[in-house]
Amino acid sequence: MTKKKPIVARARYTLEFKKEAVRLVEGGQTIAAAARTLGVVDQTLFNWVKASRDGKLTGPDIKPVSAEQMEISRLRAELARVKMERDILGKATAYFAKGVM
Repeated sequence: MTKKKPIVARARYTLEFKKEAVRLVEGGQTIAAAARTLGVVDQTLFNWVKASRDGKLTGPDIKPVSAEQMEISRLRAELARVKMERDILGKATAYFAKGVM
């Protein structure tokens, strides 16, 4: 007996959301990190970056993202970056603390 996969509605993202995601990648974040932060699949973000570079990035015909949603997205990205920096500093501190003893 085979299991049926649940039907999942395809996510639709606004052009503004896609542009913000591309901006994160062009700002220095890896595609994987930015995708994790925004909750999208790596390949999807890669496609957006490629489309943006080709001048073909488009969005669906849905209402635009509110200012609050954009701020939440920006803050999530910033939080992810700060957490990554914190983790790196913690590891560096532990590494150099070993050499003191």
